[in-house]
Amino acid sequence: MNEISYKHILVEMVETGIHLLTINRPANFNALNTETFDELQTALNDVANDADARVLLITGAGEKAFVAGADITEMQNKTAIEGAEFSQTAIGVLRQLETLQIPVIAAVNGYCLGGGCELAMACDWILASENAIFGQPEVNLGITPGFGGTQRLARLIGPARAMELIVSGRQVKAEEACAWGLANHVYPKQRLMEEALLMARLICEKGPVAVRLGKQALVRGQDLDLDNACTLESQSFGLCFSTDDQKEGMAAFLEKRSPDFKGC
Repeated sequence: MNEISYKHILVEMVETGIHLLTINRPANFNALNTETFDELQTALNDVANDADARVLLITGAGEKAFVAGADITEMQNKTAIEGAEFSQTAIGVLRQLETLQIPVIAAVNGYCLGGGCELAMACDWILASENAIFGQPEVNLGITPGFGGTQRLARLIGPARAMELIVSGRQVKAEEACAWGLANHVYPKQRLMEEALLMARLICEKGPVAVRLGKQALVRGQDLDLDNACTLESQSFGLCFSTDDQKEGMAAFLEKRSPDFKGC
């Protein structure tokens, strides 16, 4: 990756193939503003262009919040047009995150509200610490979610539960979020990043082409009817047989040894 200095985020390769992106505005509970979204877009482009990237982890700096929401100070005086433009910018960046070729894991500690919850939901799945708190409390500010929250939340936990959270502004703790399917796992606070790294390492052991194609089929297939989605899966499955990784993976299985995947 290119060495880029950011103001609001930190990006580093913590291990071979594993990138960590940290929203780094702890004094503001990592609130998302326009500059942060611009930096996220640049960082995601950089990760996408890194042939060695296998997994992206996303977290927030400090002890109190993953991301507590969008920056209210910036939003307060926006006009209707400016509000819509801010929403469209955020939605575009989060869609870019969602469609990144490699798996993206959100490691959520503390408050994950509003834009923070929307950021986490744009990741492929969420690992939460015991003290994580999720919600879409925008109605308390007289606005709706604007970064995809009304759409992704309903797809993740169902329309009735999503409606409850969006129109009441109620917040849910980590265990309830996990029971509802918003988070995949809950860990003690001190183990959260360790568990995220363990999961990232597990993914790095697998065939990189198969991982990318599997994610692509799942993400794209959700917008298709079942017949066309299964056709997409068949195409991805067939494409795997053109790779050296498929030959190596099956040979290793039959020879009872660990595969040596090359990503091609």
